[in-house]
Amino acid sequence: MTIDAILFDKDGTLFEFGATWEAWAEAFLLRATGGDRVRAQAIGREIGFDLATRRFDPDSVVIAGTPAEVARELGPHFPQMTPAALIDMLNEEAECAPQIEAVPLAAFLDGLRGRGLRLGVATNDAEVPARAHLGAAKVLDRFDFIAGFDSGYGAKPEPGPLLAFCAAVDVDPARAVMVGDSSHDLHAGRAAGMITLGVLTGMASAEDLAPDADAVLPDIGHIPAWLAARG
Repeated sequence: MTIDAILFDKDGTLFEFGATWEAWAEAFLLRATGGDRVRAQAIGREIGFDLATRRFDPDSVVIAGTPAEVARELGPHFPQMTPAALIDMLNEEAECAPQIEAVPLAAFLDGLRGRGLRLGVATNDAEVPARAHLGAAKVLDRFDFIAGFDSGYGAKPEPGPLLAFCAAVDVDPARAVMVGDSSHDLHAGRAAGMITLGVLTGMASAEDLAPDADAVLPDIGHIPAWLAARG
């Protein structure tokens, strides 16, 4: 079947996960604790992050969760802050987090658009930081659709943002691909009736992704060859 559209996750897919979110976690924890590294280390463990090694556990809520879910985990440690204030701080630090492109994005996305493909982003990050990251990479205008967990379509692994993308670009979900680095992305793709591609630029292994993926690729740069192989 012809593929007409591709929807990407953002973190761990368009951008390498570790380079971005390890720096974000350290910056947030130190800001929220007033620079108290002992307290920051202890709180970091609650969200699956080791401040000393700057590494996430594979099951950390940060990997596929929304800022609201992360804030719920952190809330008991910051009783003086409302959930909304915590989410605001998480999002402020996310906007400032460094972004390392998984591949040179402008040329890659231009190549896909040259094939006539419609492109979108569905992230469990908030929409404002997502747009900031894509804008900083100078690729915001390559996308026909951008949704965060707070854009009104729900969050992955539910299929809402994926179906909203297909509706926005007027493409049958069966002719669209969901590309992501986590099982949340692939479960959402399956639920939406889309083709699913896993990539290994996040925290999950090929073995983690394979059960829910039509294919697992090293990174998004292999998508053109995968498309060509489909004929």
